Amino acid sequence: MTSSEFELIQNYFTGLGEGEAVRLGIGDDAAVLQVPAGHVLQISTDTALEGTHFSANLPAADIAYRSVMAAASDLAAMGAVPMASLLSLTLPEANSDWLRDFSTGLGTACAEIGLPLVGGDTTRGPLAITVTVMGSTPADQFMTRSGAEPGDRLCVSGTPGDAAAGLEILKGDLLVADDAISAALAARFRRPDARLTLGQTLREIASACIDISDGLLADAGHLATCSGVAIEIDSSLLPLSEALCSVIDMQQAKDWALAGGDDYELLFTLPRNAPLPAGCTQIGRVVSGSGISCDHVPELAGYDHFAH
Repeated sequence: MTSSEFELIQNYFTGLGEGEAVRLGIGDDAAVLQVPAGHVLQISTDTALEGTHFSANLPAADIAYRSVMAAASDLAAMGAVPMASLLSLTLPEANSDWLRDFSTGLGTACAEIGLPLVGGDTTRGPLAITVTVMGSTPADQFMTRSGAEPGDRLCVSGTPGDAAAGLEILKGDLLVADDAISAALAARFRRPDARLTLGQTLREIASACIDISDGLLADAGHLATCSGVAIEIDSSLLPLSEALCSVIDMQQAKDWALAGGDDYELLFTLPRNAPLPAGCTQIGRVVSGSGISCDHVPELAGYDHFAH
């Protein structure tokens, strides 16, 4: 067992804070960051709770990894370059084995996307992880949800729906005979990728952008509302993975792609003549009006913490 909060920080989190933007990291009352000249700062925070966002049996390294990537996905949606992160960790107890694994997953995620840990807080209580991320863009180039216009194309990165299947596999509610396919889909939930490089590309060409955390339909609705437009989605254009389609029927695959959530892909709009980046698919269009429409309506429209 770790004897104190300060020893816990020293043993498991100090050393993860080196980065180009970091002038002063862990160990003082506040971190000091250097924002590049001509850039503005983007900040976002994301909280994960045991029993709500992950199960008690998910490995600590995976909990840490997906917590970082979920928060960093918001930077991707803004087109930001990562600068630094903060971690607020609430623990029921200071278990050294769990903390060692958590620190490993945290370090892996931070290193993969260049997001040094520069501070945070630790306290006792039910397990909860809050990651705050900071990034920057040139002052006039950050993306928002509010720029979509009629005539734009609606596009998505990757293959939505895989994470929802992965969660069902991890819960034991979806049994997959092929071990390789099962592991691949489970990894899409356990270890999502924040699409930071794509986001930085899109800030040059996209008119609006949002990351898919609550479900494609729900997040498309947020984008439509913020932009004051209507969005039409064609479910036949959804980029469903071979792995997903091999383990469930097409109806369920579309349900999870549209409403499963936890994909952390980017949903964005492109003007007519803008190039479609590799690995992305057009799935609909922006029109005048309000709201969203789709020819396939899943049983659930997406996740809302206060609607259940």
